[in-house]
Amino acid sequence: MSKPGKVVDMEPVDVDAFESLVADALAMIPDELRSEMENLAIIIDDQSPPGSLYGLYEGIPLTKRGRYAGVGPDRITLFLATICQSASTIDDLALRVRVTLLHEVGHHFGIGEARLRELGWS
Repeated sequence: MSKPGKVVDMEPVDVDAFESLVADALAMIPDELRSEMENLAIIIDDQSPPGSLYGLYEGIPLTKRGRYAGVGPDRITLFLATICQSASTIDDLALRVRVTLLHEVGHHFGIGEARLRELGWS
């Protein structure tokens, strides 16, 4: 049963199906941008923390790297359960995965929240 004002109709998909949606979303990023993504790991958290966070970027954006050597990869974590709870259909889920991934990749490129909203990546 869903709460008023929230769309919580979709059970979480399995990790393999979610990974496929993430791969599809990555493939939609233009080659010119994708080739610039450096030292970046994409992690799927199938448990998801409490709250409404869909994704999280942790690292040093490309625009702030300067002297950058000997560090572990930046991380984009996508929260499977939270993203699934925001969708009512598989198409909604694919859209939410795409927007969340683009949002976090935007942070990797140093794009701030206001511009991400303008781009529709929020």
